[in-house]
Amino acid sequence: MKLFLRDHLSFIILYMITMICLPIIIHRLDDLGNHYAYYIFLAIILLAILLLFRYIRRKKMYAHLKGKGIGADDFLIHLPQAPVEKAYANQMRFIQSLFLSKEDEHKEFLHEQQLMISQTVHQMKTPLSVIQLLIQTNQLKETSLLLEWQKVKKECDKVNFSLNQLLTYSRSSQLLADLKIEAISLKSIVQEVANDLKDYFIEMEVYPKSAIEENIFIYSDRKWLKVVIYQLLSNAVKYGEKKSFVLIHYENGQLWIKNKGETIPESEINRVFELFYTGTKGRIQGEATGIGLYLVKKILSTLHHPYKLSSAQNETIFMIDFSGNIDGC
Repeated sequence: MKLFLRDHLSFIILYMITMICLPIIIHRLDDLGNHYAYYIFLAIILLAILLLFRYIRRKKMYAHLKGKGIGADDFLIHLPQAPVEKAYANQMRFIQSLFLSKEDEHKEFLHEQQLMISQTVHQMKTPLSVIQLLIQTNQLKETSLLLEWQKVKKECDKVNFSLNQLLTYSRSSQLLADLKIEAISLKSIVQEVANDLKDYFIEMEVYPKSAIEENIFIYSDRKWLKVVIYQLLSNAVKYGEKKSFVLIHYENGQLWIKNKGETIPESEINRVFELFYTGTKGRIQGEATGIGLYLVKKILSTLHHPYKLSSAQNETIFMIDFSGNIDGC
């Protein structure tokens, strides 16, 4: 109540002057009825003076609120003058400090979570590497159990892929701080990824066919772009037809990755980039995590590489546009 009265004090004073003092003064000087127009004129002048005074007093606040810039302090009143402005500003400062403290706590929690995931993944990868080494050793000794060893190796590869994907997802929260933009040979990075997936290509009977010239260089981050191409090629193999090819070629500043296989429904084309969305194929096969294409979207958006996914007539095409990041053709 006190704040309300203090904020409207000027209007209360104006009302008392206009409705009480001014008629008494005019009546003492002369009859009010003969000077009613003069009374209205004085009342309007007093109101105009009050409004002008309030505008001058709050001019900086109005200019600040009208400004288009958005910053950390934009919701605070600039140089508050009126009691209600000061009270509001104090409340906003308290809320701001509360949010900043919560933001610091959230950042600390995310950092701890990232460290925990990274540590756990590395701890799991060590015994997994030992298991894979034992599998390779025993394959040579126990040829009669070759099929069983191959099954175990396949499952180990799945675990290894999931761990790498989880580690990449964890590190992607610090993506901007980990960028190193440099000239990269597009052919070499595609060949590296194809070699990494060599066993997977053979196992799934889907093979890469690359047509990229040696002199194609683009400006990007090598590590993160390799993550993108690895994810796209592994998806092309996973959902490709047996005895088919994954075609990789570069044309007019654009990298094209095409594979034959079941078409992605048009209603799912945009949704497949959402985190944990596996789509119809993922639910049928039961192996999709819904993380891969989310990472692809996040990385390419951060690197400012436009991309497009299309799927029709049993052919799925993923295009990455490097036309703004070309060093040589």
